[in-house]
Amino acid sequence: MSEAVAPVTRPSADPLQRRAIALVSGGLDSMLAVKVMQEQGIHVEGVNFFTGFCVEGHTHAIRKKDKDKNKRNNALWVAEELGIKLHIIDISEEYKDVVLNPKHGYGAHLNPCLDCKIFMVNQATLMLNKARELAGEKGFDFIITGEVVGQRPKSQRKETMPIISSESGADDRLLRPLSALNLPETLPEREGWVDRSRLHDFSGRNRKPQIELARRFGLEDYAQPSGGCCFLTDESYSRKLADLWQARNERRYELDDIMLLKVGRHIRPQPHLKLIISREEGENRFLEGYRYQFTSLTTVSCPGPLALVDGRFESEAELEQAAAIVARYSKGRGDESVTVEVKDPGGVAREVRVAPARPDDIPKNWLVA
Repeated sequence: MSEAVAPVTRPSADPLQRRAIALVSGGLDSMLAVKVMQEQGIHVEGVNFFTGFCVEGHTHAIRKKDKDKNKRNNALWVAEELGIKLHIIDISEEYKDVVLNPKHGYGAHLNPCLDCKIFMVNQATLMLNKARELAGEKGFDFIITGEVVGQRPKSQRKETMPIISSESGADDRLLRPLSALNLPETLPEREGWVDRSRLHDFSGRNRKPQIELARRFGLEDYAQPSGGCCFLTDESYSRKLADLWQARNERRYELDDIMLLKVGRHIRPQPHLKLIISREEGENRFLEGYRYQFTSLTTVSCPGPLALVDGRFESEAELEQAAAIVARYSKGRGDESVTVEVKDPGGVAREVRVAPARPDDIPKNWLVA
């Protein structure tokens, strides 16, 4: 009698794990958005776009007054904490058109927040589409952001959310896990990739819901909100950028320009030239790196700042005026005269002896910031 053979039972194929791209700024909201998706079994990879205007780590690493501030790159730190891969992409050149010609205008200063968000999501959409084209099932299915309805006056309003989705090309593949219950269903929710009932309805500028959610997730260390991570939201920085455009009679900038706007005291004694004067040793060292691109002035008869000249001297009187201003910010400000070295980008130097400028010699309208 033959022995009965049990039928072979093959396990059903595992459901396809859905994959999402997350815009990771390094702040708490994007961190929570990733965590909410991971809780639902979504594979998440982050993307962080470098525009040149990010605050994090730059001035904090230079100025003594910021020595106790965190020097970490928060986007990288968040990726490490959450165990996700982070793609860092330099878009500084492409981003110029967003800053110079924002379709939806600026915020309180020179911050093109709505156009910026559209651009960032568009870049992520291109990345999503390319990955799907190249990798098939291993591509990405949708995009997530940490946006919260009503949190930002320019870019995070209920009426602007559809504009971002539509104009970026993401359409309903863009999911905002922290505010999803305040918004129409997206493709990931309709298709069942994501359980809508486990998403959130955060709104407004109150951070308590996010802090409570972070506590539930066991997240104790995260970047504190500080008005955004972009220099373009800063009044002083925006004033310096506007001054740069006015002096050049055109709206353009290079990466070195926007880096130099982040440091030093900016004084414009003449329409065609500006002095960038260091305020402490850290800024001195930073500006040293630009001495082969700009004429520089520094005091040699006493300790003092390094200054770069953005522009040109049209007369000896203008050179002496600039030297007197630099002397004003040196240890010799109370002396009858101070010796200042003037060095051109090629390294040719000479010295001038000047009386330090008095406070009244530097009108307030010369102080760009």
